Amino acid sequence: PAVAQITVRGVCLATLTNRGLCGDAIVGVLASIAQATGARVIFTDLPGGSATIAARRVIRTRDSLTLVAGVSLAVLLDFVMSQDPDPRASARHAAERGKSAITVIGGGDGR
Repeated sequence: PAVAQITVRGVCLATLTNRGLCGDAIVGVLASIAQATGARVIFTDLPGGSATIAARRVIRTRDSLTLVAGVSLAVLLDFVMSQDPDPRASARHAAERGKSAITVIGGGDGR
């Protein structure tokens, strides 16, 4: 929803909640979404979370899929606004953008 509110490209993303789903069910839903949409990149929030574990299982059988884990809003915005026709290159660039978007403020360092 945030990407759609900020850009007109929110429709580029399919969303999934894994609430109430077991691991096998998450794998099934991810595989179905990837097949139905032709997705080339899967974004997940927690690198060690159940969605990421399921996505790793899905991409093992599909060479065309790339997984980006630990995603923030900065990553998603960079990806959907990318002009690069190569989704893997766009995903790599978005991941780098996400890293550079992290900032620590306060803690006595005067910033």
